[in-house]
Amino acid sequence: MSAPDLRLWWIRLAQAAGLVAFGLLALFDFAASTADDRGIVGLLLLLVPMGLAVATVPLWLPVHRPGSRRLPVAALALATASLAVTAGVVLISGGGGILPARTWGLAESAGLIGVVFVVSRWGAPRLAPWAAVAAGLAVAAMPLRVGTENLLVIFGLLQVIAAAGAAGVGLYLRIVAAGRERAIALVRAEQRAEFARDLHDFIAHHVTGIVVQAQGARFVAEQDPQRVIVALEQIERAGAETMASMRRMVGILRNPNAPPDAPLAPLAGVSELEPLVTGFNGAANAPARLHVDGDLGGLPVEVSTSAYRVVMEGLTNTRQHAPDARSVDVAVRRTPDWLLVRVADDGATGRTAPARGHGFGLIGLTERVRALGGTITAGPGVAGGWVLDAAFPLRTAVGR
Repeated sequence: MSAPDLRLWWIRLAQAAGLVAFGLLALFDFAASTADDRGIVGLLLLLVPMGLAVATVPLWLPVHRPGSRRLPVAALALATASLAVTAGVVLISGGGGILPARTWGLAESAGLIGVVFVVSRWGAPRLAPWAAVAAGLAVAAMPLRVGTENLLVIFGLLQVIAAAGAAGVGLYLRIVAAGRERAIALVRAEQRAEFARDLHDFIAHHVTGIVVQAQGARFVAEQDPQRVIVALEQIERAGAETMASMRRMVGILRNPNAPPDAPLAPLAGVSELEPLVTGFNGAANAPARLHVDGDLGGLPVEVSTSAYRVVMEGLTNTRQHAPDARSVDVAVRRTPDWLLVRVADDGATGRTAPARGHGFGLIGLTERVRALGGTITAGPGVAGGWVLDAAFPLRTAVGR
């Protein structure tokens, strides 16, 4: 089971558990409400809290999108209605309570506490605090529906503490998620900066070659015109490839504030895979084997460097998360339309390596591969182990 599927399974399990607990509390409220006969008015005043309890379900049950504005607005409306019901009951009863003494609406209390959590976790920042405070006040005042004795006041304080705890948990998860989003954004920005460095090196290499060939063609123009034609053809190919790569890679870069003097790193492509695998074998217990199918020459530079990064990430993943692996297979295959890269090991994928494939390295690599129109997947293999697959389109990359 992949990580997204496992996360979805846990979410569904939590939703089912919440519904079961809410249903049990609602049954208890209903049983307590029918234990004493208070007439039609009393029955109506008992049905209203149950209706409010049911109204909380659409707020705390679903998974909302971050920064939702509708969520805190709905929570404010619901908390206001709950406070109005409590005030009405207290006024009608003269402070003595008109509901059965065994319950004031436990399902509604639990629902509002859940609303406090989801508002703190996913609500719009400007509205979420007000909605959480209003729901907390509604929860605190709810025991007054059955009386104002000290014990009921204590129950109100306990419910406030529960609501504060729910708000704290929601706020903590919100901060953690925001921190992860910032880290992911930083990784993606670094990846785009790396593209910029690759582009600089690639253009410098080809433009230098163009200049040298043009200078040479000028000197041999009179002695050997045929060599001039060959040089011009090479200049044309290099220029066309440079322009195509510039169009693709500049379209990827979205950070105009990147410093122009960023440190440059030498380009590493598929031609350096064998030294990479050899270096891995010198520092790892599991031997890695490189399988190459097809001619890897003439690949676009951005495809070649990205394929190298895929292999490097796969080997790093094996070294860090699969110390029990006995072998690693690195396969690179070129077809007329695709460059296919696979890194597969036979290490454990269960309890001994729960975090495999969840680092920021894979996030940045995914950004890089998708920017080139490719696909990348990582997960447990059919026969065990861990498999990292990437596919790069070549016809798009060469501009045909």
